[in-house]
Amino acid sequence: MTGEAQRASSLFSITAIVVSMTFVAIGNGIMLAYVPYVLSQAGAPSWTPGAAVTAIAFGGLVGCVIAGPVIRRVGHARAFSCSLALVIIAAFLVALGVNPILWILARGLYGVAGNANFIIAQSWLNHASDNRWRGKAMSFFYMAYVLGLGVGAWLFGRMPADGNLAPLVTIFVTTIALLPIGLTKLPTPPAPARVSVDFAMAWRNSPVALIGVLAAGGLSMVVQGFTPIYAATNKVGQADVALLMFVMQFGLIFVQYPLGTLSDRIDRRIVLIATCLLIAGTAVVALFVSFQAFVILMIVFALWAGAVESVYSIANAHANDRTDPEDFVPLASTLLVAWSTSATLVPLAVTALTPVFGPKTFIYAAMAVALAYAAFVAQRLRLRETVPPEARETFEIRSAQVPNAGALVEGEKAPE
Repeated sequence: MTGEAQRASSLFSITAIVVSMTFVAIGNGIMLAYVPYVLSQAGAPSWTPGAAVTAIAFGGLVGCVIAGPVIRRVGHARAFSCSLALVIIAAFLVALGVNPILWILARGLYGVAGNANFIIAQSWLNHASDNRWRGKAMSFFYMAYVLGLGVGAWLFGRMPADGNLAPLVTIFVTTIALLPIGLTKLPTPPAPARVSVDFAMAWRNSPVALIGVLAAGGLSMVVQGFTPIYAATNKVGQADVALLMFVMQFGLIFVQYPLGTLSDRIDRRIVLIATCLLIAGTAVVALFVSFQAFVILMIVFALWAGAVESVYSIANAHANDRTDPEDFVPLASTLLVAWSTSATLVPLAVTALTPVFGPKTFIYAAMAVALAYAAFVAQRLRLRETVPPEARETFEIRSAQVPNAGALVEGEKAPE
């Protein structure tokens, strides 16, 4: 086979991975809107919608620990099929009818499968991509996945919420997602590196990056998970909830890209402080904008979500700026566990405090986390020099909804 044919084959295979994960994202987008909306409308205990959000993150923490051993045992293709089977089982449990405890368990099961999917897909992309376009391939993957979440939310707005059509559609699109991976001829990549957590190393290299990923995990799960709950408790119609969730995903492009590009030119810590102030500012506006002014509210929440996702991507880039290449694997493992832990604990705290402070608790929480992180970064800015521009990696679009697992196989590149 010629080099050109191999290149075309690799590109086709990468497209298959991206298409598969986009269909997975569509199903996830449906369920991210459907479960909290129905639980909020069905007279379930007030803590259950938030608990369902927390369960996803806790499942993700479990998933990032067990995914590597499973992949090493059976390989990427079989592990991917098994993780999608868990997604289908979780959706089936939801389709059985409204049962808050069962639904919380189902969302936890989805969380396990979700992080496993990310690890498999990102490691496969990382191995198959040519060095010259690996960054673009990863950015395309992130954008396709996040926009798939938005499409899923939009589809939810066009189906009845009082039956089980939404989880059935999720089962359907997840089954479709199996086909491209099942038919790919792409060679199986090496097993991912073992999760090797080293918080001391991550802190030593960049406290700003480590705390930033911790902040981003909590911020992303709170903003993305509690927004449909907040809208539903304000008696917003299903179609408007779905539209709000759809529009929020576009903040990834219109907010993150300019902020990330700016962070390539000036000290990333300054951009992180500005981003946190943007999060806090939009949170203040979100407290006072009425759902009657729905267009304005959508713009505010899109800016808010985009700024939240930017914290994660800029903090990741800053971590790599400060880290030697031989430490990339333990760094990626540590940041993945940090993200998952924060994404579990912060929504859990919001769920516990919401009965006391009301449905706007998640907005206060996001504001508090952003301001605390901005203060921490400002303090660190005075203690450590700026990374020279020539020593920085090029910024890539990333989303806190898709935690970075690709670097777990950073040392295992495809042959040039």
